[in-house]
Amino acid sequence: MDLNFSEGEERLRAEVRAFVRARLPAGVRAKTAAGRRLTRADYLEWHRALHAQGWAAPHWPQQFGGLGWSAVEQHIFEEELAAADAPRPIPFGTRMVGPVIMAFGSPQQQGYFLPRILSGEHWWCQGYSEPGAGSDLASLKTRAVRSGTDYIVNGQKTWTTLAHYANWIFCLVRTDAQAKAQSGISFLLIDMSSPGITVRPIVTLDGAHEINEVWFQDVRVPADNLVGTENQGWTYAKFLLAHERTGVAGVAWAKRELARLKDIAARERCAGRPLIEDPLFAAKLAQLEIDLMALEITNLRMLDADRAKRAPGPEASLLKIKGSVIQQAISELLLEAVGPYGKAFAGGERPGDGLAGVVPEDAIGLAAKYCNERKISIYSGSNEIQRNIIARMILGF
Repeated sequence: MDLNFSEGEERLRAEVRAFVRARLPAGVRAKTAAGRRLTRADYLEWHRALHAQGWAAPHWPQQFGGLGWSAVEQHIFEEELAAADAPRPIPFGTRMVGPVIMAFGSPQQQGYFLPRILSGEHWWCQGYSEPGAGSDLASLKTRAVRSGTDYIVNGQKTWTTLAHYANWIFCLVRTDAQAKAQSGISFLLIDMSSPGITVRPIVTLDGAHEINEVWFQDVRVPADNLVGTENQGWTYAKFLLAHERTGVAGVAWAKRELARLKDIAARERCAGRPLIEDPLFAAKLAQLEIDLMALEITNLRMLDADRAKRAPGPEASLLKIKGSVIQQAISELLLEAVGPYGKAFAGGERPGDGLAGVVPEDAIGLAAKYCNERKISIYSGSNEIQRNIIARMILGF
């Protein structure tokens, strides 16, 4: 196993670093560095800059508009984005539905949807979870009934991230109510402007409107928007989740937040000295950094397996579990480092004039961040589900 980067990979790192330095909009960089929320326009401005460079989805095959980058090259790309305070790319188009359309979509679907994902014309959201179907996704109840050349869709999706920004949604729907749970599910692509779709906000503990309920009432969807074969959607859903989990460990982004934590701890005072010199806090910080280094090595082992074209084993589930635990631990220590200054001001925005200059800029919104990141251990397959996968693959249970 070779965990060293090649000369070509290091040249790519330098190229990405120079590009981000030159093309990342200053306003977007400042918001990301301060942990502030980005608008739809912010995300699109950065996406279009990447697209102009050919890097909106460089891991895609060349035949579909990508560069065919390896997992190692994609890892380097993400490391440089994170280190430069660039936004984490929205995954729903490029990492989720795009690969599904490439693998299982018709030539017409590939020709229509994939270029629009790359350009940013289509912003996608994910229609998987329902009020009674989260980790037990196979129990979903949203129905799609064939009517001539259309499907008629009725039901509800929930926890739909950024649905209020999206103009398309990929949905798992039940097309055969009599089949076994996984066997009667299909994968539909639905235009969010279709009559009968209602998006309702869910405001979370951190005061943010990031997730939503999406309701479907007699929504007509062209049958041409069915991906693959009817009732085979569970196969495509598992394929999508495998792609979603490849980057869920978030090593690059965790390294950025760890650096932020160290910087804060070096400035904050505890008993007249920097917090980072406090033995108890320093021990927590050291353990966290050790865990992150171990996670990175495991991630690099997976990248080495990709180089050798070996199928990943249970490492993907290990990365998901440990990555989410580490990201949450960093948010906890960040909040501990700033103490009462971490209070969420108006959902992570600037405090009022009376507190300006008193509250450290780094502290603003850290309570909101802490609350928001409780979800990490649930999405992309809850950590409990991932432990079951590991038990089956390693222990044979």
